[in-house]
Amino acid sequence: MSRRSGVLEFAVLGLLHDAPMHGYELRKRLNVLLGSFRAFSYGTLYPCLKSLVAQGFLVEDNPSTEYVPATALNGKRSKIVYRLSPEGKQRFEELLADSGPDAWEDEHFGVHFAFFGQTDRAVRMRVLEGRRSRLEERLERMRSSIARTRERFDDYTLELQRHGLESVEREVRWLNELIETERANRTGRAPAPPGGSAAPHTSDGRDHADGSPDPVRSPYDRPGRSS
Repeated sequence: MSRRSGVLEFAVLGLLHDAPMHGYELRKRLNVLLGSFRAFSYGTLYPCLKSLVAQGFLVEDNPSTEYVPATALNGKRSKIVYRLSPEGKQRFEELLADSGPDAWEDEHFGVHFAFFGQTDRAVRMRVLEGRRSRLEERLERMRSSIARTRERFDDYTLELQRHGLESVEREVRWLNELIETERANRTGRAPAPPGGSAAPHTSDGRDHADGSPDPVRSPYDRPGRSS
């Protein structure tokens, strides 16, 4: 299974874990969840769905309904609704518990992070710390490359390299904040979130009644970035 198809399988199982959906709604949710896959097509999604059905991870409701892909001209949608089988739920739990090196890579980390609300805290910590380690290695390589090539490139190329370096540095700082929050929650402390506010709050600005932290966000969800 390719890395891209593995990410898609994880995302599909995770979304259907919340509720059954037909293909059109699932595709819309995927495009929101995985910004880097915004160009999803039915030609990409439906082979994945059929494969998951064949493996016994998904069940089709109304399977006798003929599927006609939606287009701007015919406006038709699939009437087939996909839901997780018990085996599919078990498969999602297995993927959710994976905290190995694949979970630290760019595409895999994004989808793992999207389901952190359903992930065990110990797994979250391993993924966050692994991601930070991976990016720190990347930073070291980028800094070495800039130092070696500074005299060979013009100012614009150097600015582009510095821009990439600063983007990785920002994500490392963001990961440091998340890791500190996870550690503080584990020890019972309530750290102030970035910005100096003393009380944790929900994404709509309201404090949690139980003092639990604001759901962590991906760097791709921040203002100015596509989601």
